[in-house]
Amino acid sequence: MEIPEDYQLASYAYTLPQDRIAQAPADRRDGSNLLVLDKGTGRMQSSVFDRLADHLPPGALLVANNSRVIPARVFGTKDTGGRVEFLLLTPLPLIMPAPAARDGWRTAQAEGLLRASKAPKQGAVIAFSDDFELTPLEAGPFGRWKVELRWRKDLRDRFESVGHLPLPPYIQRPDTAADRERYQTTYSDADKAGSVAAPTAGLHFTRELRETLAHQGFEWAEVTLYVGYGTFSPVRCPDIREHRMHAEYLEVPEATARAVQRAKAEGRPVVAVGTTSARSLEGMVRESGRIGEFRGETDIFISPGYDFQVVDAMITNFHLPESSLIIMIAALAGRECILSAYEFALENGYRFFSYGDAMLIK
Repeated sequence: MEIPEDYQLASYAYTLPQDRIAQAPADRRDGSNLLVLDKGTGRMQSSVFDRLADHLPPGALLVANNSRVIPARVFGTKDTGGRVEFLLLTPLPLIMPAPAARDGWRTAQAEGLLRASKAPKQGAVIAFSDDFELTPLEAGPFGRWKVELRWRKDLRDRFESVGHLPLPPYIQRPDTAADRERYQTTYSDADKAGSVAAPTAGLHFTRELRETLAHQGFEWAEVTLYVGYGTFSPVRCPDIREHRMHAEYLEVPEATARAVQRAKAEGRPVVAVGTTSARSLEGMVRESGRIGEFRGETDIFISPGYDFQVVDAMITNFHLPESSLIIMIAALAGRECILSAYEFALENGYRFFSYGDAMLIK
């Protein structure tokens, strides 16, 4: 039986010139381009992100992901002297250490990507510093490994001291000191550190823009989704209905749930700031059956045919072809509408991916 077009992975492909992939952020966070898309009519309008308030639906509630990125990429050496790169994939808050040994060392299992000139051997020791190392335990697909981490003192501090920000592979340069600030939202919560990638739609917000939005009557609430491998895992199934997402841990606090309930009761739209916020809100309902305080995992995969329970509109960046993220926004606005918007963006000089421009789908 032929796969309906909306469910064909190839239906979410588009041609992107290499020079349209943003390699650095805009000079100003809120100086990025903003494509405003009316999902009902397909009408498109070019604007600038600092004019966001002019385009939001009146009385909108914005919900953003306040998780903080950690420097999750570390470089170490094998006992043979070979160099190894490790990218932590398990969100930091989900790593459960065993009780500390008498000598102060702690251990925990986690998942990550290991890269070396020769594949690491199970049981080998890879040292990142005098008080931070790992042992590969079990190889998985596509470079994934189950590992045992071993460290003294605080694990987050170990990553902060020797790690690098895990810029996506399409940003073809080493991370810099500037990325420590710009690959992080201005509202990220230090107590919510643990994501291995930024919720990039939020990178455009400044404190001043948030104050402007508040003065104009737009409400702001926050969720926490620790961005792990699930959001960015490639879709490899020709029929996207067969794709399975990796589970990610999220928290919807009571105050946010109440804000959403009020907005729905008053007929005000809920605007997700990014796909991770949308995943949090829709995952909350999918896993608990209601709009309410929630802490737990979701493996929700949002694709065309999905009936959004919470999210009415979305602020988002431009996503990779055939990714779960472009599929999600196609579920919100329609596949052909989204592909037309991407074509418009390409024709009008927009920059794509994490450090690129933004789109408001309303």
